[in-house]
Amino acid sequence: MKRLLHIAIVLLFIFNGTLLSRAQEKGKITTVVIDAGHGGKDPGALGKHTKEKDIVLKIALKTGQYIEEYLKDVKVIYTRKTDRFVELYKRAEIANKNKADFFISIHCNSINSTKAYGAETYIMGLHKDNANLNVAMMENASILLEENEDDQYGGFDVNSPESYITLSLKKDNNQEQNAILAYYIQQQFKNRVGRKDRGVKQAGFLVLWRTSVPGVLIELGFLSNPKEEQFLNSEEGQVFMASAIYRAFKEYKIAYEKENAVVEPITPKVKSDLDYRIQFYTNSKKLPLSDKKFKGIDNLAFYYHNGLYKYTSGHFSTLKKANIQLGEIRKKGFNDAFIIPFNNNKRITSAEAKQLESKK
Repeated sequence: MKRLLHIAIVLLFIFNGTLLSRAQEKGKITTVVIDAGHGGKDPGALGKHTKEKDIVLKIALKTGQYIEEYLKDVKVIYTRKTDRFVELYKRAEIANKNKADFFISIHCNSINSTKAYGAETYIMGLHKDNANLNVAMMENASILLEENEDDQYGGFDVNSPESYITLSLKKDNNQEQNAILAYYIQQQFKNRVGRKDRGVKQAGFLVLWRTSVPGVLIELGFLSNPKEEQFLNSEEGQVFMASAIYRAFKEYKIAYEKENAVVEPITPKVKSDLDYRIQFYTNSKKLPLSDKKFKGIDNLAFYYHNGLYKYTSGHFSTLKKANIQLGEIRKKGFNDAFIIPFNNNKRITSAEAKQLESKK
């Protein structure tokens, strides 16, 4: 689990929810959907000599090939394997209908400058600056080539910043998983391929918004940068980038399955010791409970999960009582604090907590 260290950077984007995905319910990752962006009549970003749709297709197919070859227990599903146009909502439907454990969408970037370079990985959320918003606008523009896009996306205006704020209000129960895989991908790009790490970011992507499973959107680099375009268009560059995504996915799968054993069905005979705690702080390093960061917070504790030390306050028998403490913790500056349930000192899902409450 030592590879899970130094992951704190992604915590800017996580802890907005406590429900866990289908993958967490069964403790295994067995299905992944690989999405090559754009295609057919939609070329995507344009370089001097290349089109985004062609590069991402090659890298998507190589990524899937590596997963199929080296992770025999994982089923790989592609949103497209040829140069054809696939609507954004249909890409999401493929992931949802197949109950995928992860959705990985692969893209290339481009701006009106030859200087920008590097790779970045996005998760669903509210953009922090105009650069992130512009990326989302560029990728979402694909819906303008679709028929009846107003019906499919509820009148979403690709060019309206207000639409993206509304989009981001949807609660994403998979945000923690998304952020961790995104971090792994960026580390592989940086440490194994030597690309500039532009970080893990948030923005409103329709293809992620429509998926009910965990998902990330990767921007491999800038086709507007001649050197980066040449690298991404080369066989070597495509092999490097695809293998980096594969290794990140493998790393995530191994760590995740080690941390998430299958939960046995709960029966009336099982003793229930259910309590709710306020999780307010996370770090890759273990901090003493006497640390000044925790001054003024009562009933402190921590637990180790997915390679991180997670700090909590309180032990409450009901959600109502926990919500009162949640408000107090947020007043102290921990705005991303949220409630998590435990049973017999083991973290469980909200669904499991409700099941335990019903048996009391």
